[in-house]
This record gives sequence, structure tokens and C-alpha cells, in this order.
Amino acid sequence: MGHLEEAAFQRALDPCASCGGRSFEISAYLDRTVSVMLGEANGEGKWCYDGEKFIDGVFRIRCMACNVEPYSASDCPRCHAEDALARALKTMSQLAVPKRCPKCKNTEVTLVAFAPATARTNDASARPTTPLPGAMFGDPGYHVVAVACDACHWAIVAEGCPICGASGPLRPRP
Repeated sequence: MGHLEEAAFQRALDPCASCGGRSFEISAYLDRTVSVMLGEANGEGKWCYDGEKFIDGVFRIRCMACNVEPYSASDCPRCHAEDALARALKTMSQLAVPKRCPKCKNTEVTLVAFAPATARTNDASARPTTPLPGAMFGDPGYHVVAVACDACHWAIVAEGCPICGASGPLRPRP
């Protein structure tokens, strides 16, 4: 589980203790899937997380009115390695995506990654908006977790923590 559990997440979205504001920006590492052909993304991809995984990836909640942060963590949201977040947001994925499947030479693979994203709440609703990706496939901060061939089901999974590269142990995800 992340540093932030559901009850604490809901409390962080209570009216801001500093200004009373009810609009927040939520930064998180979220699960994203994308189809790749010959090493190039076939579109932007799709989010593939549930509510628990959304909360699990949160690393910052900021009041949009006064910039106070009712929640902030500098640790890796996946393995909790201390102060690993800043480095993870600036580095490239450790798991390389092949241009062709190494087993059957198919040109298409599907990958699952952790991507930094930002969602917002507003005065009318504490429910976060659809997140906007902060990094796309091939950008620093976008970390590939697994790659699978669409034809023969060959697959590879990142060793250690896919976000920060720590050797683990990885904590269980919800």
C-alpha cells in the first residue's frame, strides 16, 4: 500500500486548512497501457488503474488557491525508496522496448507503464478529473513495467522497481 490510504486521501481533499479552498491538484504515478509498433507508440495510450491504484500512486496534493500541500511525499510511490521521486521524474525507463518481438519478430507489442499524471478536483466535486499525463512513452519519467507481444504472448517484466530502479523488495499493490 502507498503512504496514503483512502481515509487520509479523503481528509487531504477536505477544505484547505490555510485558505478554505476546495480545488486541488493531485500528482500521481498511474498505470498506463500503450500499443507500440516498431518502437513507436500507436497513440497516447490509456489509463488502466482502479481507485485504489490511483490513491496508491499519489505523491502530492496541492491547494490550487494558495499552493499549500496537504500531502506530499518524496519517496518512490511504488517501493518507498527514500527521496527517489525527483530522480524518477527525470530519468528514462530502465526497461527497453524492442522494435520487434525477439521471439516471433512481430512488429507490435503492448506495454504497461507507470506515468506521472495530474488530476484536479474543483469546488463542486471532490472527484478527480481524468488525469493528464506528465510524460508519454519515450519521455523521462515514463517507466515501462512490462512488454508483451500481441502475436505470440512473449513478455518481459522490469526487474526491481520499475519507477526508481531500487532492488526492492517491492511492496504489494492494491
